[in-house]
Formats: sequence, C-alpha cells, structure tokens
Amino acid sequence: MSDPAITFSKAITRRPSACVKHGLRSEDAGDPDFLRLERDHQAYVDALKAAGANVVELEALDDLPDAVFVEDTALCLPDCAILMRPGAESRGPEVTQISDDIRKIFETVFEVSGPAYIEGGDILYTGREILVGTSERTDHAGIAQLAGFVEPRGHRVRTVKTPPGVLHFKTDCSLVETDTILSTQRLASSGCFADYKVLIVPEGEEAAANMIRFNNTLIMSAGFPKTFQMLSTAGFDVVQLNNSECAKIDGGMSCLSLRIA
Repeated sequence: MSDPAITFSKAITRRPSACVKHGLRSEDAGDPDFLRLERDHQAYVDALKAAGANVVELEALDDLPDAVFVEDTALCLPDCAILMRPGAESRGPEVTQISDDIRKIFETVFEVSGPAYIEGGDILYTGREILVGTSERTDHAGIAQLAGFVEPRGHRVRTVKTPPGVLHFKTDCSLVETDTILSTQRLASSGCFADYKVLIVPEGEEAAANMIRFNNTLIMSAGFPKTFQMLSTAGFDVVQLNNSECAKIDGGMSCLSLRIA
C-alpha cells in the first residue's frame, strides 16, 4: 500500500535498562523478562531500519525504568519539536535526558512548562491536524500550551477524550495511511474520527490498535491474527513483532520510538 500520510527519515529509540522491571503499570501482569525484552527491542530497531529509518539509538538510563518509552517525552513535527511534561512525576527526568538529542535534530524546540502536563502517547498527528486526548497523563492546560506553540505555525490542534480506563489516546488508535485510522470500537464510537476512514480492530484484539507506520510499513504487535489478516488483506505491508514484555508495563509499538520526517 502506498500514499503514506507522512514520510519519515529517522527514528529515535532508547535501549532498555534492567530497571525496567520497576516500570509503571496499570495492573500487575508480572515483571517483564529483561533478556526477552532486550531481544524484542533489537527486533523493533531492526524493523525500523528495514523500513528505511536512520535510527538514533540512545543509551539505557539505569535509574529511569520507563525511559525506553521515548514517545512520551516529545512530539516531533516536520517543522519543530515540543518537549512534553509527563503526567507521571517519576518520568519528568526522561525529558531532560532526551532534550539535547532533540535539539540536535530540530532548530525550533518548544517546551511545556508546569503545572500543565502532557505526554506524547496522547497525541496523534495525522498530517492535517493534531489530535490530543485528555487522560490521567494529559490535561487541558498541557494541550493549551501545545496549541500555543504550534497553531501560529499553521498546525491545527483538536482536543478529544481518551476512553475511561485507557492509559493513552494512542493506546486505542494509530494512523495507518492518509485519512485512515486503525481504532478500537470504544474510541471510534465517540465520533472523534468522523472525518477519517476507520478500520476497527476485531473484538478481543483491542491491544493491536497501537502500532506504527513507518512510510509503507506497518509494525504491529504479534498475537493478533484477525487484525493482521485485516490489514494484510487491505494491501498493507505488515511486520509483526513480539511485545509481550513491554505490554506488562503498559508499553506498545508506538511508545518505543519517535518517528521524524
């Protein structure tokens, strides 16, 4: 399938640390197997490279267990980047750690200030607008600051609502192509994607809604055969990767990288 919404050239990832077993989680599914997680993360990096990404691999941070989830620290737009202010206080230092790396790539960098908070996992950039879901990790003040930075630059910000009990907006959706979004039924039923074509993940495979598109390749979690079949039948080039260990600490495909045009 061609005609991607945004063409990417590079990605930023961070190697996981053994302290990842102390990562935040919404429910106790056991600690991740670190060696398996390391292998899975390398497979993720390899998949990005195979899709055409120049991958910047940052070193592990041994005192920040959630730092492998770099997506929450920044929003990377074609013309600028915005450093986030995570709603989870323990994750604040992650932004400081990645700031210099972001500034090496972008000439224009904004930074959200407190007491507002906002995380990248709640932001879906479609190319024609920026959808931001309110959640326990993103508040209206954080969205207002984001809008203040980017709307004068021609970007439209639209506030939507993350479903109750769902960690991040993008836990339940992904952009798969121009004007096409993969979504759970519970999120799509809110009407927030009324102007888009929506592919609904099959019942029981809601976790598959969080995937990434890198140009013409979709990278999704393995273990969701109905979603894989739906996307493959629709003509997409789909790569499946194990995500069992990251899932134990609320991590999905999009959480593990920042994709940069």
